[in-house]
Parts: sequence; structure tokens; C-alpha cells
Amino acid sequence: MLRTMITATNTMTQLQSQLDVIGNNLSNSGTHGYKTKDVKFQELLYQQFNNDKLDTAERQSPVGIRYGVGASLAQAQMNWKQGSLQSTDRDLDFAFQEPKQYFNVLMPDGENGQQTAYTRQGAFYVSPVENGQLMLVNGDGYPVADSTGQAIMIPENVSRFSVNETGILTATYPDGATVQRELAVSVLQKPQLMEQISSTYIAMPTNLDELGVNEDDVMTDLQGANRGEIALTNQVLEMSNVDISKEMTDLMTAQKSYQFNARSITIADQMMGLINGIR
Repeated sequence: MLRTMITATNTMTQLQSQLDVIGNNLSNSGTHGYKTKDVKFQELLYQQFNNDKLDTAERQSPVGIRYGVGASLAQAQMNWKQGSLQSTDRDLDFAFQEPKQYFNVLMPDGENGQQTAYTRQGAFYVSPVENGQLMLVNGDGYPVADSTGQAIMIPENVSRFSVNETGILTATYPDGATVQRELAVSVLQKPQLMEQISSTYIAMPTNLDELGVNEDDVMTDLQGANRGEIALTNQVLEMSNVDISKEMTDLMTAQKSYQFNARSITIADQMMGLINGIR
């Protein structure tokens, strides 16, 4: 009975982690550029009892009895599927039409001062800085990087913005003059190696040497002739790719599994009480 309780407890702990992931997906269903996480389980260690040597009947199941110790959450893998596009009619709203292309933003880093983070959240703004310049920033106030890795600066008094498919940002002024800047765009080669910073930001892993890869193997900057691969559109934003109906179904399934395992602990406890009573 004690082993039954341990098995159920192990599984309930992992189911709680699944509920946390589902809750995070649902809470970010309205977050632009958010990518949902899919949870997968695996069986923990089990013990094999070969106690049916005299049983020669053919079986579909493995021979003997396998006594497991519960299930474990194997991985919470990111779903990189393209989200739907929402029209906003706003000049500084951009969205990719390819699933693994990312904007580069410059985030503060306590150790190194600044780090490059990657996001598909394309709602940008301009923030005034000194010397009559405007800095292109995202909704969190982080500078958007250009193709050289520097913050994008443009003169003030802009009348409108536009961007073409290859990520060339054009600022138009009242007198008809224009200024162009190249948005830094990177494409994921090995998305499973990226580190999750927050719901919409990912970063390059810090242990590339241990993984046996370099930065170009994980993320490639689309520059020069490769900028033709960029598929960017203007005045739209990418919605999250969270499937509400799937998440609700997974939520009910996880809750039922949690309930069944909790019931197993209760029944095992009652049986142990009966055994102690008999003694």
C-alpha cells in the first residue's frame, strides 16, 4: 500500500507541473508573438516480475508484471507554429510570415551590461533621446537592434513609417525626405537549444561549448543577400498560437488524472487502516 501511495504522489507532482504550463499558456493566449508549450510525459523506472514461467498462453502484453513508480514530465517543448495575423493599421506594427524568424532587441544584463534577446513581438514605438534623435524600442522599452547590432536611431519629426518584406524600415518626413534603417532579423536553426527568458523573449544558451555547437549553428543573422529570405509585413501583429480548445481539453484531462491519483492515495490509506485493525 505504501508503494501505491508513493507512485501516486510522484505522478501528482508532475501533473501539477503540467497544470502550471497549461495555465501559463492560457494566460498568454492574448500575448502577441507568444509560443505555446506542449508537455510530454515519460514512464519512470519500473520493476519487472517474471512470475508466470508456467503460463504458455500467447499474450499481446509483455511477459510478467511490470510495477512502475509513476510518470514524469519529460519535457515542455515550445510549439513554433505560426500564429494568426491581426490587422492594426498602425505604422510601427510588424509581423513575420515565417515561423522561425525573430527580431533582435537589446536587453540589460547585470553581468555583461547588455545582451541580445530575440522576440516575435513586433509592436514598436519611438522614444526621444538627446540630440534630437528618436530610438526605436519595443513595448517593454528595450532598443530594437539594426543589422550591425546597434540601437536604431533616426532624426525626430517623422511623419510616418513603413517597412518592406526584407526588413528595411523607412521613416518619411513632412518635406518628403526619407531615412532607412535595416532591422536585425535572425532565423532559428536549432530552436530546442534556445533559453527561455520570459513569455516572449528567448536568448542564446550560455553553454554552447558543452553542447558542442557555435552560435551560427543555433541562430543565423539574415544579412546581405540572405535578407531576401525575410518575410515581414506591416501594420499587422502576430497573435499567440495558443489553441484554447486544446488547452482546455488538456486541462480537464490533467485534472481528472490528478483526481484519480489522489483517490488512489485515499484508498491505499484506508486499506492500510484495515490491515492495522486486523493486526
